[in-house]
Amino acid sequence: MRGMGLISNDELVVRLLLTGYRGLVRPALFTSASGDPEEIHSQVIALLSELPDALIQRIQSLLGARRNPIEVAGIRFPGRVGVAAGLDKDGAAARSWAALGFAFAELGTVTAHAQPGNRQPRIFRLPHSHAIINRMGFNNAGVEALAARLDQWGVKRGRNMLDGPIGVSIGKTKVTPIDQATEDYLFSLRTIAPYADYVAINVSSPNTPQLRSLQARDLLSELTGALVNAARELAPADPVPIFVKLAPDLSAHDLAGLIEVCEETGVSGLVATNTTTAREFLHPSELHLASQAGGLSGAPLTRKALRMVEATANRTQLPIMGVGGIMTPADAQAFFDAGALLVQLYTGFIFNGPALVRGINTLTLPDRARR
Repeated sequence: MRGMGLISNDELVVRLLLTGYRGLVRPALFTSASGDPEEIHSQVIALLSELPDALIQRIQSLLGARRNPIEVAGIRFPGRVGVAAGLDKDGAAARSWAALGFAFAELGTVTAHAQPGNRQPRIFRLPHSHAIINRMGFNNAGVEALAARLDQWGVKRGRNMLDGPIGVSIGKTKVTPIDQATEDYLFSLRTIAPYADYVAINVSSPNTPQLRSLQARDLLSELTGALVNAARELAPADPVPIFVKLAPDLSAHDLAGLIEVCEETGVSGLVATNTTTAREFLHPSELHLASQAGGLSGAPLTRKALRMVEATANRTQLPIMGVGGIMTPADAQAFFDAGALLVQLYTGFIFNGPALVRGINTLTLPDRARR
């Protein structure tokens, strides 16, 4: 039928949603709040956090076409596409993500202590490159505030109170010395473990000084070993799964060492990847922004993140969540084909809205390469 120029109902719905978002919603969003990307982000999260239950259910009936359920690390995911860490740092909008078609949400990154993050301006939108540069610096209200919010909603690990698994990304508090990082992460893990279906260890953000040094073999072994052991002590019969988030800028040698450590210490899975410090594939009109410090996400990251997923899958049987530059359903399909079992969105969602979520849910074949 496609050879005759016909498209499926699913393709038609995605095209209509994408046209509406790009033609109406995105221009209005990008020009609101004097065009300040961080303020716009805050306003959208606030709006999503205040949606009444009846409206959430109505939106979900229109957009929430989740498909291809899978069990990963003992967790049942009702679909394959989730919210990436950074989009909803403090979990304010956690009740609304399923309505937009997301099968799970990774909240955070949160830290042991509340912190304001780096100085503003700290986020830069590159519309011609379909990209974002951010140097947020783990601005968040602290892990205890997130735990209190989830507790108020009755969220507990495994209860599916928000219509999909809830992951939580934890990072090091900026003022904590690197030699005290393990205790810092342990506090966050012990605080959030009763509420999180999995915990992702963020050692790959480029926006906290020395954080990426925790990817070094000895430091990572100490950190992941302590966290996995703590998870087992907290719930011996069913410890919370621990994932590790990788940088896209790792060398093949460093990636091999990192994977070996994760396997040795009992990590449950990997998130590939974080933002990149590279500045490849920028539109010529936006090269002047290349000097801005921070991590680059969006379309310029797609190829690098995809290569990292493929390299990781070729070295380990640990399950992989693919993230980084997924801007189209075809990108998501490439990540699935490379070995990712799940994918996450941030920048792609900002540029393409719920149409992208719907497209991945309805137009991809996540298990095609494994058949």
